[in-house]
Amino acid sequence: MRKNVVAGNWKMNTTLEEGVELANQINSLLKGKTVNCDVVVCVPFTHLTSVNAVLESELVKLGAENCSEQVKGQVEALFDLSADDFGKIIIAYEPVWAIGTGKTATAEQAQDMHAHIRKVIEDKYGKEVAEDTSILYGGSCKPGNAPELFAKPDVDGGLIGGAALEAESFLGIIEAC
Repeated sequence: MRKNVVAGNWKMNTTLEEGVELANQINSLLKGKTVNCDVVVCVPFTHLTSVNAVLESELVKLGAENCSEQVKGQVEALFDLSADDFGKIIIAYEPVWAIGTGKTATAEQAQDMHAHIRKVIEDKYGKEVAEDTSILYGGSCKPGNAPELFAKPDVDGGLIGGAALEAESFLGIIEAC
């Protein structure tokens, strides 16, 4: 089933102590709030065990990042999966020109690319699987532009980089969902 998701992608940022503290801050900010999306933090590999120990799993899920330099090739690389297994993944699209630049795609550009990705999935697995796949936008998503991006029908949330490294900023994006 397609879900709205906001995932903080910490990449290789934060020391272990900072990562645990950030996870605790996110827990605190979300406690008692009703949010309309799943919240995930994708932490450096070296932090997985320690952050998992402090995350309140009913509030925040734990994830890790994987990538490839090919946008269509990445999706097709998953085509060895069965339809059931493909239905367990979340896809994130981040324009290469947006990585670390502070530049963001327009909501229309994000929608066009997400619709294209969904069509590639549909061509392989059918309309039902494509419609059930969550596709996130990554690339300088911030509290100020998240509402416009998330309003597009094929944008199911965000893969948040730098803005996820500050708990209040991350919460602003979660609330936009």
